[in-house]
Amino acid sequence: MHDLLIVGAGPYGLSIASHAAAAGLDVRIFGRPMASWRDHMAQGMFLKSEPWASDLSDPAGHYGLAAFCAREGLRAEHGHPLPIGHFSAYGLWFAERAAPPVDERLIASVRACAGGGFEARTQDGEVHHARAVALAVGVMPFTQTPPALRGLGPEHASHSSHHGDLARFRDQDVTVLGAGQAALETAALLAEQGTRVRILARSPQVNWNTLPPAWERPWWEAMRAPHTGLGCGWRNWFYARTPHLFRRLPEPMRAQVAASALGPAGAWWVRERVESGVETLVGRQVHSVELAGGRVRVRTSGADGEGPSFATDHIIAATGFRATTRRIHVLAPELRLALDSLDDETPYVSNAFETSCPGLFLAGLTTASSFGPAMRFVYGASFTAGRLVRGVERHLRGRPTRGVVHPLTSDASGERVNLVPG
Repeated sequence: MHDLLIVGAGPYGLSIASHAAAAGLDVRIFGRPMASWRDHMAQGMFLKSEPWASDLSDPAGHYGLAAFCAREGLRAEHGHPLPIGHFSAYGLWFAERAAPPVDERLIASVRACAGGGFEARTQDGEVHHARAVALAVGVMPFTQTPPALRGLGPEHASHSSHHGDLARFRDQDVTVLGAGQAALETAALLAEQGTRVRILARSPQVNWNTLPPAWERPWWEAMRAPHTGLGCGWRNWFYARTPHLFRRLPEPMRAQVAASALGPAGAWWVRERVESGVETLVGRQVHSVELAGGRVRVRTSGADGEGPSFATDHIIAATGFRATTRRIHVLAPELRLALDSLDDETPYVSNAFETSCPGLFLAGLTTASSFGPAMRFVYGASFTAGRLVRGVERHLRGRPTRGVVHPLTSDASGERVNLVPG
């Protein structure tokens, strides 16, 4: 019976494992380290976040990205994008030095045990038991694809995260849906390899982030728009530095901010690559598709009615991710259905990242509606790891935890109180 079993070995899972091991917990972590970054991002992509805002978290702070890059002779400077391959290598380096050994098998299911604790079964059938479980499953379970594409097979439609290598589309005609970084950088890479590519976006225009201001600048400029791990500005400072205060906002406000803040935009360094070689159709969305002669016939629509139609070989939906309780398929159905949710979709978590099932913790994208936009980025791993592990320690001691207003149970002060012992 382990103290903590972690499902997922990306930035959040590895950071939690590092903090848990340092706290003296008997911890097991399962998953292929940095799998999303190694397998589901196209070769040639760069990290959009600044290198200094992309650290995995160990309690002593000895294993940051800068330390890895200095050791390997790599450039990790403010205002200079870092190749995704370098970041993936950093994650593997962190896993070897700052976290307990990773079992690279995947967990097939997690269920609650009648006598307490949890049972986790690997895909090859081995069973492990733990007093607490932390799900750090990343974004891959939550891919979002427009309904109009769901009748097409994978040979004609896919999500952008399905492609670690875009070479198969060389000399083809490809349509990329979306106006965020994934869409724009995917389109640029396709164009640069000889693919005829167009971007189709619902937004009325493509938004671009500007070159960040210098790291060292006059104090009055820094006061107007401070640097943060999520970009410049005081609003971003609030999201980045105070997730615990964000959680105290009214639930409808949190949901709205989580869905809209830091919306689709391209990095400054990819703009010229897109504008010089990619056709862009904005204010349009896919109305319907049909197969004809081995190609996809696309009809579009916009606010002004029916738009242009065209034929394409493949549609790549760079349309993001939507983390809902029902999509956490690693949880046994009875456990998934028993979890309390915010707005009937997003899992509820306490101020220690604990769900309504005592001992079951969540990390990463699934917690953005509770702790804010920082949970959508690597930057949120540091805040999450320390607080979540402290919550696990309280659970193991059988101490209650307190949270903010919850729609089902609250005390006289309006704060939810979990009185179920671990």
